[in-house]
Amino acid sequence: MNIVVIEDEKPAARLLIRELEKIGLTVQETLHSVGEAIPWFIQHEHPDLIFADIQLADGLSLEIFEQVEIKSSIVFVTSFDHYAVKAFKLNSIDYLLKPIEPSELLGAINKYKAQQRNTSEIVQVLRGSFGGTNYAKRLMIKVGMQIKMVLVDEVVCFYREDRGIYISTVDGRLHLLEENSIDAVIKVVDPAKFYRVNRYQVVCIDYIEQITQLSTSRLKLSMKNYTDEVIVSRERVSEFKSWLARN
Repeated sequence: MNIVVIEDEKPAARLLIRELEKIGLTVQETLHSVGEAIPWFIQHEHPDLIFADIQLADGLSLEIFEQVEIKSSIVFVTSFDHYAVKAFKLNSIDYLLKPIEPSELLGAINKYKAQQRNTSEIVQVLRGSFGGTNYAKRLMIKVGMQIKMVLVDEVVCFYREDRGIYISTVDGRLHLLEENSIDAVIKVVDPAKFYRVNRYQVVCIDYIEQITQLSTSRLKLSMKNYTDEVIVSRERVSEFKSWLARN
């Protein structure tokens, strides 16, 4: 059985691969983004089974299956809870809820051959559940001893500083978030609007005012009312350009 894993969180990918190896299965390839996966599936023979995280750093994995006709059986992996799970169950779509339980993984493997639904049909169903309606509209921020709310539409940039996660809003203010990691933030905001340009910063496409090509094959972004330097890391430049073109 040929297996491909699509997962942007490397620890999660390694854990899934180890669990598959425990039941005697080997992963042929691990892909980490929409931008990486699309050309891979165009250039390679498709596997028997795909494990695909719904939300990747550069978009929804559903975009892969919309652009490439894939005949493989698919098991979707998600961090979402009851509302997403309900959508999967109602439409008889295999899913694994993070953190993945070994018994559930084995169950998915055992029944994957019975999964005969057309990929395009599955994608259409999931688009209704993950097409943007479930992303956060407000974020909780700390103001002294109080907790207040900020609209996501007003966020220019998320950034990590020391041990805190901060946001810069369109009015030029800075706020400390309740969330304590960039990974947690990226999972709840719309990937069509927000992109992680490096380890420390996530930018909103609506507030990019200027893009400058640097001599080191990196990009420098000027963001509205945000004065700190924003550099798209070298390994993300190609993917970032693709994200801009799509959105």
